[in-house]
Amino acid sequence: MLKPDTLRKALTDAVPALHDNPDTLRLWVDKGSNTATFAPSLSFEKQFNLNVEVSAFSGDIDTIFVPIMAWLRDNQPDILTVEAGQRGCFSWSLTTNSDGTQDLLIILQLTERTKVTEVDGALHAETLPEPLPPALVTRPVELYINGELVSRWAS
Repeated sequence: MLKPDTLRKALTDAVPALHDNPDTLRLWVDKGSNTATFAPSLSFEKQFNLNVEVSAFSGDIDTIFVPIMAWLRDNQPDILTVEAGQRGCFSWSLTTNSDGTQDLLIILQLTERTKVTEVDGALHAETLPEPLPPALVTRPVELYINGELVSRWAS
C-alpha cells in the first residue's frame, strides 16, 4: 500500500510539530475490502479506512487539515467532490486533554488500485498511483493560519 506512507511523509514534512515529534503521529488501516470483477485480469481495488491519530497536539488543527487536503488533491481527489465529502470520506474527532493539548483522530476513506498481469505464466501485481492532476495546478509550499506562517516545506 502506498497511501499510508505517502500521507505520513506529507504530514511530517509539512507540520513542524510532527516533524519534531514523529511518535505523536500514528496511522493504521481498518475496514479494508477488495472489489473486482470476473474479468480476465485479476486486477482489483482496495477500499479502506486510513486512520490518522495525532496525540498531544497543541497547535491549530488546520495546521494538520490543510496538508491533508493538499495530499488528497493528488492522492484521492474524489474526496474533494461535494458528494464524496458529504458521505463522510473525511471525518474526524477531537479530544481535549487536561494539559490543554488535543488528541485528533482523522478517518479517510481511501482506495488503491492493484493491476495484475500475467506474463509467461507468472502473475505480476503493481499498485497504481492516482492519475496525474490537471495541468497548471500549483503546489503550495507554505501554510499561514490567521496571517502567521506556521509551516514551510519543499515541493
